[in-house]
Amino acid sequence: MSWIEEIEVSEAEGKLAATYAALIKQRGKVSNILKVHSLNPDAMGDHLDFYMTIMFGKSGLSRAEREAIAVVVSASNECAYCVSHHEEALRRYIKDDTTISLLTSADGLERLEPRLSDIVRHAEKLTTAPGAMTETDLGELRSAGLSDKDILDLTLIVGYFNFVNRVALGLGVTFSEEELSGYKDD
Repeated sequence: MSWIEEIEVSEAEGKLAATYAALIKQRGKVSNILKVHSLNPDAMGDHLDFYMTIMFGKSGLSRAEREAIAVVVSASNECAYCVSHHEEALRRYIKDDTTISLLTSADGLERLEPRLSDIVRHAEKLTTAPGAMTETDLGELRSAGLSDKDILDLTLIVGYFNFVNRVALGLGVTFSEEELSGYKDD
């Protein structure tokens, strides 16, 4: 559901039909943020490949940390679609409502446990003030135990969610409660 034409699963042909079928088999459904790409199946496939690499590939960042980055970047961009989706995923890993609230508001991030605080405050700064980033910012992440590969992964996740937030916001991608639940486990 968006402001542009989308091809429904039942109407898809060729590469798009195959991509939809793979998504349904893997995840149980097709999310609206992917469906909005239906007019360009190649972009949909590339988008999905990059997402799977940065969010599920090998990394020194935990799944909880990656979902927290997604939520903070999306909250900073006021992207309710992505906040809602990734808050749902984050709740699989973090059971503390206070922590979830801080992350979904992108406020009070300094009150989180130190490593997570450093990670998400860096993500928030890179999202809201990218021109203010300095090499010193990386030193703080290294002090928190992140390797250069972890810092790269963090930066890629921040960049991805800034991209996808703009796709969702720019094309009016919406969600329903039904869309938020019922995905197959990661």
